[in-house]
Amino acid sequence: MSAPKTERLLNLLIMLLVQRHFVPKERIRSILYPGASSDAFEKMFERDKEELRSLGVPIEVGQMDAYFDDEPGYRIRADEFALPEISLESDEAAVVALATKVWEHARLAEATTDAVTKLTAAGIDLDLGALDIAQPRLSADEPSFDAFWEATISRRRVTFDYRRPGYDAALTRHLEPWGVVRFSGRWYVVGLDTDRGEERVFRLSRVVGPATASGPPGAFEIPPGTDVREMARRLAPVSPSEPAVVLVRPGAGAALRRLAADVDRGVPGPDGTDAWDRLALPGGAQDDELLALGPDVYVESPASLRSSVVARLEAAAKALA
Repeated sequence: MSAPKTERLLNLLIMLLVQRHFVPKERIRSILYPGASSDAFEKMFERDKEELRSLGVPIEVGQMDAYFDDEPGYRIRADEFALPEISLESDEAAVVALATKVWEHARLAEATTDAVTKLTAAGIDLDLGALDIAQPRLSADEPSFDAFWEATISRRRVTFDYRRPGYDAALTRHLEPWGVVRFSGRWYVVGLDTDRGEERVFRLSRVVGPATASGPPGAFEIPPGTDVREMARRLAPVSPSEPAVVLVRPGAGAALRRLAADVDRGVPGPDGTDAWDRLALPGGAQDDELLALGPDVYVESPASLRSSVVARLEAAAKALA
C-alpha cells in the first residue's frame, strides 16, 4: 500500500535532494513505492513529479551515464532548491519556502526521518547536508495547518470558523485555498472566499475549531500567476517590527541569518564562550521564530521582545511542571 500523498511527496523530495547523483526510476520505485504494480507506479510517480514541480521544486532529469543512452535519472540540485528567489517564479518560491520551514511539524518530521532511514538502509550515498537549506527548527504548530495544507494540495474547498480581531463571535467561512504561507512570523492561508467572491487571507491562529475539507479533489483551479506570498504581504495586517539584535550559535538560525543586515562572529554568549554570532535584524523578529530555535538563540534587544520570549518560556515550563 502506498504512503499518504503528503508523506509520499515529501519522501520523494528528500530522496532526490540528499543524493549526490541522478537516481534511476527503478530505485525510486523499490524504495518509495514498494508493492505498487508497474502501471500504478508510473501513474503515481508522474503525478508526484508534476505535483512537486507545480510547487516550485526544480526536479532535474539527466542520463545516468554520459556515454550511454540508458534510462534517465532524477535529482534535485541543492543549490537550485536553496535559492528559489533566483531560479523560481515568485508563486513557486512561496510554496517552496513553506516546504522548507515545516520539517519539525509532527507528521512531516516523521516522514523525513522515515525517508532518510529507507535511503540509508538501501546503502545509498547521501548528502544530508542538503537538508541544511531547510531550517529544521520552525514548527507548523497551528491545529488547522494539516487541513489547509492538504486541501491546497488536493484542491478541495474548506469550511471553518474564523474570529476576527476585536470580535467575540466567530463567523463561518468558505474558502478555495490557493496556498499556505508563513509571513511576518505567522501562518496564513490564501485563497478565494466563496461567500464574498474575493481574494482573502486568513491567519491560522484565528481559526476556531476544526477546518473541514469538502467536495471532490480538483474542485477548483488556482489562477495562473498567483503569488501567495505577495497576496499575504498585500492583504494581511502586519504591525511594524522594532529592529532586533540576537545571539545565535554557529550553524543555527539560517532563516534569521538571511534577514540579518550585519553578522558579528565569535562574540561572547550567555554560556560564557566566545562561540556565538550577533545578528542585527533591521526588520525585527517574531518571538515564535526565536522560540523555535530553543537554546541556540539569545535575545539582546529590544527589551519588549526579550520579555515576550522569556514570558512564553516560563509559561511553557510551568505547563510542563
